[in-house]
Amino acid sequence: MELNVENIISLMDRVAEDQLTRLEIESEGVKLVIEGAKTEMVLPPMPAVPMPIPAAAPAQAGQAPAAAPVQEKEVRGQVVKSPIVGTFYHSAAPEKPPFVSVGTRVKKGDTLFIIESMKLMNEVPSEFDGVVADILIDNAQPVEFGQPVMVIDPA
Repeated sequence: MELNVENIISLMDRVAEDQLTRLEIESEGVKLVIEGAKTEMVLPPMPAVPMPIPAAAPAQAGQAPAAAPVQEKEVRGQVVKSPIVGTFYHSAAPEKPPFVSVGTRVKKGDTLFIIESMKLMNEVPSEFDGVVADILIDNAQPVEFGQPVMVIDPA
């Protein structure tokens, strides 16, 4: 390719049309560098505070969740379901003790566990007063929206 004024102008137009940021051509010992307009992608800032978690509805007797896997044992008590898709954690950090364990007495509003979703740690509060009867998910396991996670016996 011959580097004359017409070709250089044509290349400059092409860089602008294709929104290229840089074009380098070397021909016959001549090096041509054309730099286009540098555009920066600006994304709106993500909120640093986790959004409120919608409360899970209490389980109704005789109704099984449509997407929940079939449970092998009968569940007695109030079922706490995952309010979002994410990863279940029983404590705030690996070296910290679990928020609750089987046999722990909880009051409405006490933190039961954390669901990590999109790098945000969402604390899930209890909707019931009672005693933790069963924890259905192992630590650091993925959970689906509406999946049963814990059972609280109102005793």
